[in-house]
Amino acid sequence: MRNGYMSLTLRARDGATFRFDPGALCLEFLMSGGVGVYACYESLHEPSDLARWTAASRLGLDRVDTTVDDLARAKVLRAALWGLAADRAHCRTPRQADVDAVNEAAAAAPPAPVMTVDGRRSWAPPVTGRQVVTALARDAIDLFTGPFAARVRECAADGCPLIFVDTSRPGSRRWCSMERCGNRHKVRAHRSRDVAPG
Repeated sequence: MRNGYMSLTLRARDGATFRFDPGALCLEFLMSGGVGVYACYESLHEPSDLARWTAASRLGLDRVDTTVDDLARAKVLRAALWGLAADRAHCRTPRQADVDAVNEAAAAAPPAPVMTVDGRRSWAPPVTGRQVVTALARDAIDLFTGPFAARVRECAADGCPLIFVDTSRPGSRRWCSMERCGNRHKVRAHRSRDVAPG
Protein backbone atom coordinates (compact mmCIF):
# COMPACT_ATOMS: atom_id res chain seq x y z
CA MET A 1 0.00 0.00 0.00
CA ARG A 2 2.76 2.41 0.93
CA ASN A 3 4.61 2.08 -2.36
CA GLY A 4 1.77 3.34 -4.56
CA TYR A 5 2.02 6.99 -5.63
CA MET A 6 -0.91 9.11 -4.57
CA SER A 7 -0.79 12.83 -5.09
CA LEU A 8 -3.53 14.67 -3.21
CA THR A 9 -4.91 18.04 -4.22
CA LEU A 10 -5.12 20.22 -1.13
CA ARG A 11 -6.66 23.67 -0.71
CA ALA A 12 -4.77 26.18 1.42
CA ARG A 13 -6.52 28.76 3.61
CA ASP A 14 -5.91 31.38 0.93
CA GLY A 15 -7.89 29.24 -1.55
CA ALA A 16 -4.91 28.15 -3.63
CA THR A 17 -4.69 24.46 -4.52
CA PHE A 18 -1.50 22.40 -4.67
CA ARG A 19 -0.44 18.78 -5.01
CA PHE A 20 0.91 16.90 -2.02
CA ASP A 21 2.24 13.36 -1.87
CA PRO A 22 2.53 12.21 1.76
CA GLY A 23 4.27 9.01 0.64
CA ALA A 24 2.30 6.61 2.86
CA LEU A 25 -1.31 5.60 3.38
CA CYS A 26 -1.22 6.35 7.11
CA LEU A 27 0.14 9.87 6.48
CA GLU A 28 -2.43 10.39 3.74
CA PHE A 29 -5.10 9.73 6.36
CA LEU A 30 -3.88 12.73 8.37
CA MET A 31 -5.22 14.97 5.60
CA SER A 32 -8.76 14.04 6.68
CA GLY A 33 -8.53 16.39 9.68
CA GLY A 34 -7.92 16.03 13.38
CA VAL A 35 -8.19 17.85 16.66
CA GLY A 36 -6.74 21.16 17.84
CA VAL A 37 -5.20 23.13 14.97
CA TYR A 38 -6.31 20.42 12.54
CA ALA A 39 -10.00 20.62 13.49
CA CYS A 40 -10.70 23.21 10.79
CA TYR A 41 -9.77 20.56 8.19
CA GLU A 42 -12.09 17.89 9.58
CA SER A 43 -13.78 15.95 6.79
CA LEU A 44 -14.97 12.86 8.68
CA HIS A 45 -18.34 13.83 10.12
CA GLU A 46 -20.42 10.76 9.22
CA PRO A 47 -19.56 7.10 8.60
CA SER A 48 -20.15 7.68 4.89
CA ASP A 49 -17.33 10.28 4.93
CA LEU A 50 -14.88 7.54 5.95
CA ALA A 51 -16.13 5.42 3.04
CA ARG A 52 -15.64 8.37 0.64
CA TRP A 53 -12.13 9.01 1.97
CA THR A 54 -11.25 5.34 1.49
CA ALA A 55 -12.45 5.39 -2.13
CA ALA A 56 -10.23 8.40 -2.92
CA SER A 57 -7.22 7.03 -0.99
CA ARG A 58 -4.43 4.67 -2.02
CA LEU A 59 -6.70 1.82 -0.97
CA GLY A 60 -9.10 2.76 -3.76
CA LEU A 61 -12.03 0.86 -2.29
CA ASP A 62 -15.25 1.61 -4.15
CA ARG A 63 -17.49 0.33 -1.37
CA VAL A 64 -16.84 0.21 2.36
CA ASP A 65 -19.48 -0.62 4.95
CA THR A 66 -18.87 1.84 7.80
CA THR A 67 -20.52 2.41 11.15
CA VAL A 68 -20.43 5.11 13.81
CA ASP A 69 -18.06 2.88 15.82
CA ASP A 70 -15.74 2.55 12.81
CA LEU A 71 -15.63 6.32 12.47
CA ALA A 72 -14.81 6.71 16.16
CA ARG A 73 -12.01 4.12 15.87
CA ALA A 74 -10.65 5.91 12.82
CA LYS A 75 -10.50 9.23 14.67
CA VAL A 76 -8.75 7.68 17.67
CA LEU A 77 -6.19 6.15 15.34
CA ARG A 78 -5.77 9.40 13.42
CA ALA A 79 -4.99 11.33 16.62
CA ALA A 80 -2.34 8.73 17.49
CA LEU A 81 -0.90 8.93 13.97
CA TRP A 82 -0.57 12.72 14.22
CA GLY A 83 1.37 12.25 17.45
CA LEU A 84 3.60 9.46 16.15
CA ALA A 85 4.35 11.25 12.88
CA ALA A 86 5.25 14.53 14.59
CA ASP A 87 7.42 12.70 17.15
CA ARG A 88 9.22 10.78 14.41
CA ALA A 89 9.73 13.91 12.30
CA HIS A 90 11.31 15.70 15.30
CA CYS A 91 13.30 12.68 16.58
CA ARG A 92 11.30 12.44 19.81
CA THR A 93 10.37 9.30 21.70
CA PRO A 94 6.72 8.54 20.88
CA ARG A 95 4.02 8.65 23.54
CA GLN A 96 3.09 5.19 24.82
CA ALA A 97 -0.62 6.00 24.39
CA ASP A 98 -0.08 6.64 20.65
CA VAL A 99 1.86 3.38 20.23
CA ASP A 100 -0.85 1.49 22.12
CA ALA A 101 -3.61 2.99 19.95
CA VAL A 102 -1.86 1.92 16.75
CA ASN A 103 -1.14 -1.57 18.07
CA GLU A 104 -4.74 -2.01 19.18
CA ALA A 105 -6.08 -0.93 15.80
CA ALA A 106 -3.63 -3.21 13.97
CA ALA A 107 -4.76 -6.30 15.87
CA ALA A 108 -8.04 -6.76 13.95
CA ALA A 109 -8.31 -8.35 10.51
CA PRO A 110 -7.34 -6.15 7.53
CA PRO A 111 -9.02 -6.26 4.11
CA ALA A 112 -8.12 -9.41 2.20
CA PRO A 113 -6.18 -8.76 -1.01
CA VAL A 114 -7.33 -10.46 -4.21
CA MET A 115 -6.03 -10.55 -7.76
CA THR A 116 -8.31 -9.60 -10.65
CA VAL A 117 -8.43 -11.38 -14.02
CA ASP A 118 -6.51 -8.49 -15.58
CA GLY A 119 -3.68 -8.92 -13.06
CA ARG A 120 -4.47 -6.03 -10.76
CA ARG A 121 -4.64 -6.02 -6.98
CA SER A 122 -7.99 -5.44 -5.36
CA TRP A 123 -9.78 -6.26 -2.10
CA ALA A 124 -12.25 -9.03 -1.30
CA PRO A 125 -15.70 -7.60 -0.57
CA PRO A 126 -17.32 -6.73 1.67
CA VAL A 127 -14.78 -4.42 3.28
CA THR A 128 -15.69 -2.83 6.59
CA GLY A 129 -14.62 0.43 8.15
CA ARG A 130 -12.92 -1.54 10.90
CA GLN A 131 -10.79 -3.33 8.29
CA VAL A 132 -9.81 0.05 6.83
CA VAL A 133 -8.71 1.24 10.28
CA THR A 134 -6.63 -1.93 10.63
CA ALA A 135 -5.03 -1.35 7.22
CA LEU A 136 -4.11 2.20 8.27
CA ALA A 137 -2.59 1.01 11.55
CA ARG A 138 -0.58 -1.75 9.88
CA ASP A 139 0.71 0.71 7.30
CA ALA A 140 1.81 2.96 10.17
CA ILE A 141 3.67 0.08 11.82
CA ASP A 142 5.38 -0.70 8.50
CA LEU A 143 6.37 2.95 8.11
CA PHE A 144 7.51 3.74 11.65
CA THR A 145 9.49 0.51 12.04
CA GLY A 146 10.76 0.19 8.47
CA PRO A 147 13.56 1.55 6.31
CA PHE A 148 11.84 4.91 5.76
CA ALA A 149 11.20 5.62 9.45
CA ALA A 150 14.10 8.08 9.59
CA ARG A 151 12.71 9.89 6.55
CA VAL A 152 9.44 11.03 8.08
CA ARG A 153 9.56 14.81 7.81
CA GLU A 154 7.50 17.87 8.63
CA CYS A 155 7.48 20.54 5.95
CA ALA A 156 10.36 22.98 6.54
CA ALA A 157 8.18 26.03 5.82
CA ASP A 158 7.17 28.13 8.82
CA GLY A 159 3.60 27.39 9.81
CA CYS A 160 3.13 24.36 7.55
CA PRO A 161 2.29 21.27 9.62
CA LEU A 162 2.14 18.79 6.72
CA ILE A 163 4.03 15.56 7.36
CA PHE A 164 5.37 13.25 4.67
CA VAL A 165 7.82 10.42 4.17
CA ASP A 166 10.75 11.38 1.96
CA THR A 167 10.96 8.57 -0.59
CA SER A 168 13.28 10.51 -2.90
CA ARG A 169 16.54 8.78 -3.78
CA PRO A 170 18.83 11.36 -2.11
CA GLY A 171 16.52 11.77 0.90
CA SER A 172 16.66 15.55 0.68
CA ARG A 173 12.99 16.53 0.34
CA ARG A 174 12.22 19.53 2.60
CA TRP A 175 8.84 20.78 1.43
CA CYS A 176 5.34 19.38 1.44
CA SER A 177 5.06 20.58 -2.15
CA MET A 178 7.39 22.43 -4.48
CA GLU A 179 4.26 24.09 -5.93
CA ARG A 180 3.50 25.71 -2.60
CA CYS A 181 6.04 25.87 0.21
CA GLY A 182 9.08 25.07 -1.94
CA ASN A 183 8.17 27.77 -4.44
CA ARG A 184 7.47 30.31 -1.68
CA HIS A 185 10.91 29.62 -0.21
CA LYS A 186 12.56 30.12 -3.61
CA VAL A 187 10.71 33.40 -4.14
CA ARG A 188 11.71 34.70 -0.68
CA ALA A 189 15.34 33.66 -1.23
CA HIS A 190 15.36 35.38 -4.62
CA ARG A 191 13.90 38.58 -3.16
CA SER A 192 16.38 38.65 -0.31
CA ARG A 193 19.26 38.33 -2.80
CA ASP A 194 17.81 41.19 -4.86
CA VAL A 195 17.65 43.55 -1.87
CA ALA A 196 20.95 42.51 -0.29
CA PRO A 197 23.62 45.23 -0.43
CA GLY A 198 26.30 44.44 -2.89
